[in-house]
Amino acid sequence: MLLSVLVLWFLCLLTRSPYLHTGSSYVKAALEEAVSTLSYDHQDANAICPQTPPIAPEKNAAFLDTLEALFDTEDFKLDAYESLGGAIRVPTIAYDDLAPPGEDERWEVFEDLHEYLEQRFPLLHRNLKRTHVNHYALVYSWEGSDDSLKPILLTAHQDVVPVEASTLDDWVHPPFSGNYDGEYIWGRGSCDDKSGLIGSLTAIEELLRAGFQPTRPIVLAYGIDEERGGISGATAIRDYLLEAYGEDAFAILIDEGGGYHITDDVIMSSPGIAEKGKFDVRFEVSTPGGHSSVPPAHTGIGMLAAVIKQLEDNPHTPHLRRSGIYHSLLQCQAAHDPGLPWLLRQLILRSHTSDRALAALEDELARTDRRFGALAGTTQAADVVRGGVKVNALPEHAEVIVNHRIDIHSSVGALKRHIENVVRPIAERFGLDLEAFGEAIKFEEGRESAGLLKISDAFGTALEPAPITPTGHSGPFQLLSGTIIGVLGSSHREGYDKKVFIAPGMSTGNTDTKHYWKLTKHIFRYGHRNARDSYNGAHTVNEALRAEGFIEAIRFFTWVILNADESPLLE
Repeated sequence: MLLSVLVLWFLCLLTRSPYLHTGSSYVKAALEEAVSTLSYDHQDANAICPQTPPIAPEKNAAFLDTLEALFDTEDFKLDAYESLGGAIRVPTIAYDDLAPPGEDERWEVFEDLHEYLEQRFPLLHRNLKRTHVNHYALVYSWEGSDDSLKPILLTAHQDVVPVEASTLDDWVHPPFSGNYDGEYIWGRGSCDDKSGLIGSLTAIEELLRAGFQPTRPIVLAYGIDEERGGISGATAIRDYLLEAYGEDAFAILIDEGGGYHITDDVIMSSPGIAEKGKFDVRFEVSTPGGHSSVPPAHTGIGMLAAVIKQLEDNPHTPHLRRSGIYHSLLQCQAAHDPGLPWLLRQLILRSHTSDRALAALEDELARTDRRFGALAGTTQAADVVRGGVKVNALPEHAEVIVNHRIDIHSSVGALKRHIENVVRPIAERFGLDLEAFGEAIKFEEGRESAGLLKISDAFGTALEPAPITPTGHSGPFQLLSGTIIGVLGSSHREGYDKKVFIAPGMSTGNTDTKHYWKLTKHIFRYGHRNARDSYNGAHTVNEALRAEGFIEAIRFFTWVILNADESPLLE
């Protein structure tokens, strides 16, 4: 799965962490150092993790006031819920084995969705230019009155993952019902990502109805197979936009991804500013066949098992780096969340300058948070294994595919070198020849070969970690941050009357944005969803979105469009 909501892990991280265990000598020493010095107080918060003031439209204030009043009405809410429910009822499933668009009839359901969108959003379809890209991907262009301004780009995807047939009876409401039960909107895509699709379309439709005409151009782009890597949709959208607009042509890009998390004291919002890389590696063991009644000491499957064990016995070591996004997020939380336990706060803050405190914090997180490895390093998971054809025939071929998510401080090349070094002793132990990523690895002359261990890119889809989006004084980051703080700070929802702060995060998975790097340097993965508004998450049974949370997403898209239209923070 290419699940965008993985970035929400950052939001839950340590929001109510237990007090540090002090069994570690690192922790003890660091705590002694922390408490022996003056602690940071809340007056230092903005020095540690600077925040942008709330940003609200000024020139477009009348439009915002009109639409905020509309969004608060029951009639609008019910109509919006039905817009999302109707989209859910069109099962636009992205199967992994789809042939290219135009060559597989399973794509045709996207035509039904397009007809539904035309009916549901008539003003948008009369006023914006719509382009079908590679048959079913959609790009909408809304011209602005000042073509010297770079357009903004809002993206989402139309497709959803399949529903496992054996789970149908486990759903509270059928997976493609789009049912609104008075609290949640149910069905596949309610969280990932038809809420982003319908939320942005709804915002545009209502802006048109209110009479808004943009100064800055606006582009909407909706992929068709994000859930299988965007190989038919996002790649075609990228090529189309590069030809139509050029490289680095967009002022800001906002796609699905991070959201916000509410505690007793604060609201922490975490837009994703990076994504880890990805590398699926195939390990193949080829050995002579024969009858199982006269087996060798180790069959090819046994050798492959040793390869897997060697990999899992030598995992990638995660590290908490001061220059990393993970450490920056912790600093922001320590600076702005008064609910964080005092001892933990001191350890995080001291780690900014103290190597001892940094080591202690890394040690503590590694012991107490199962997500530490995913957030602070490269991960590996043996996901697919095959081998053997008959119970009395020695296997001539066995293979495993291992999925890697590459740390933002690493690379595909570094991962290849690590894998070769880790696996080489297994090839030597069993007398296997070794071919690693197209290169034959030499062993001592004259050794007898028991077979071949071949390591390769499983699908030819190796992906480097994404470029890190500029933050700090960067105009697009300040615009997004100020907009998020403004939207959340003005919400009428219960429990939203709290301090809001921004703590940039990172996605451990990949979205369609991996294909959009040339379009702009300012890519944000942010879906503006409260982590608690999801009933059971995405890609699983009982996917459902709290309806009031969907209204918040519509508000967010409206604020972004109006703020971007008049802000000097964008090119």
